[in-house]
Amino acid sequence: MKYIPSIAFEEMSGSAKGVTAAKMKNRKYIRNRGYGGSIRTSDQAKVKSVFKMLTTKWKTLTNEQILAWNKLALSQAGRSVLGTSAKISGANLFTRLNYWVVTLGGQVMVTPPELNSVEAPSTATIVCQGETFTFKLDQAPADNGGIFLVIEASEGQSNGVSRAHSKAAAIKLVEEPTAAAVDIRADYVAKNGAPSAAAPKIFFRYYLVDSSTGVKSQTMLAECKWAPAANEDPGEGD
Repeated sequence: MKYIPSIAFEEMSGSAKGVTAAKMKNRKYIRNRGYGGSIRTSDQAKVKSVFKMLTTKWKTLTNEQILAWNKLALSQAGRSVLGTSAKISGANLFTRLNYWVVTLGGQVMVTPPELNSVEAPSTATIVCQGETFTFKLDQAPADNGGIFLVIEASEGQSNGVSRAHSKAAAIKLVEEPTAAAVDIRADYVAKNGAPSAAAPKIFFRYYLVDSSTGVKSQTMLAECKWAPAANEDPGEGD
């Protein structure tokens, strides 16, 4: 069921509790929150296993360690599901930072790190033609020591789709990235299948992560359109 919200809720979006705020044809409405099916992909299972491990680990921390995380969380703003700035708890901060530390091969931090900002990555040049599929930062990070570039990409979309960055999922982690071109074809195909003329548009999100603290940079958006090689049939790509 949908409900039209008052003007006081004009800018809210996302889900909270049992409702979702959304927008369609310039009209805001609130509906009962929908929950997806129970089918889990292998990637989702891996993410869930990391979060489950971290939740268990949090419960083993000493009172002193918990107080330290809570104190650090007071200075860190999070973003609520309704799009507004919100305070986060020590447990949230512990999980958020340690997720990336663990995913990038590190050990769980039981005491909070000294947090430093991570520069946003530069614009990127993406080539997707025939079997050539490369991703290249136009400028190398000023300091890439311990930094990973996370590249997310969507499945191929039709030409009529103008914005589908939210469908992007991680396909490759690049340690200490430079301005050199990175071949991402095998990674992309393994995750999303080969690009094709039927669904040539691919949407990207990418950002840098400090592997020692789990701090992320600003997320950058990009897109490209697959094209067949000069001697290739337009319907090919797989």
